[in-house]
Amino acid sequence: MRKMIFAAIAGMFFINHLAMAQVNNGNPTAGTDGNKYVPYDERTGNESVVYFTRNLSPEGLIKAYEQVNGKICGYVGVKLHTGEQNGPNIIPSEWVKALMEKDLNGASIIETNTYYEGDRYTTELHRKTLEVNGWTFCPVDIIDEQGTTTLPVIGGKWFKKMAVGNHLTNYDSMVALTHFKGHTMGGFGGSNKNIGIGCADGRIGKAWIHTVPGSDNQWSIAEEEFMERMTESTKATIDYFGEHVTYVNVMRNMSVSCDCEGLAAEPVVTPNVGILSSTDILAIDQACVDIIYAMTADEHQAMVERIETRHGLRQLSYMKELGMGNNRYVLIDLDNGGRRITAKEAAKGLKPFVKK
Repeated sequence: MRKMIFAAIAGMFFINHLAMAQVNNGNPTAGTDGNKYVPYDERTGNESVVYFTRNLSPEGLIKAYEQVNGKICGYVGVKLHTGEQNGPNIIPSEWVKALMEKDLNGASIIETNTYYEGDRYTTELHRKTLEVNGWTFCPVDIIDEQGTTTLPVIGGKWFKKMAVGNHLTNYDSMVALTHFKGHTMGGFGGSNKNIGIGCADGRIGKAWIHTVPGSDNQWSIAEEEFMERMTESTKATIDYFGEHVTYVNVMRNMSVSCDCEGLAAEPVVTPNVGILSSTDILAIDQACVDIIYAMTADEHQAMVERIETRHGLRQLSYMKELGMGNNRYVLIDLDNGGRRITAKEAAKGLKPFVKK
């Protein structure tokens, strides 16, 4: 029934002209302070649960996921950034294989084609890249391969709807399995970026997020406005799945560059941390950012600079404004009997990154 209702709404809203995607409500303006970090004790509201393990391995990934998979059922899509060819920092395919064989038998990895010309720009190129990167152990559904559909953006100021790959609505549940890292435009790439950009189709939805209509600059939308547009795209998808979506963030090989930059990514200088999981998208991305800020100055200098110069913290404040989750959380240490810890404790004693 949920699929039928959303499909009906999407059908009514479907468009094929970029300008029509925008909300005509008197020229919305972007928020501010996307470069200002808000400490935990200055936040208000309820707390969500976020699980944490330092065990960066297939076993750690499985343990983190199994804390938050209670509502994952039916036909499952695993939203994963599969990366450009030979990308050095993506989540290892053998980790994902182990997770899917144990807990997600019958699920598919889901992806979309890119907005930029590269190894994943067309479906044909994308499938070659999937083979190069080892994503051959399960079905991979390029969800915009056969076109797009739209999902409503409830409460958005930039969009009334978002164009996503039309296969997305074939799924009953979604697992956002995210490599947390920096991002050239978003400042950081967590679950919000993985879904907001990663489920928007490669020609329409991504253009709505990135480009001012008629602009010669493909990347003409930036800073707070970009964060808000990306977040509204995410909201369309997670509203569709409702309680049947969950989030796992892997804080490993955290370049300031996105995995879309492949071999051209900036060298990793931020220490590896661990794996987090939650059923709250804001809480998990906020916890990852908090752990970055809790590192020593030398450890987090590059990442904090990337986040703040791009005004990426607006992702977090806008998710809260849209009611997408809580920016306060209980961080549960899975390595030490499930006790509550702080982001500072999670960031304690990290080892300098060593390329393997």
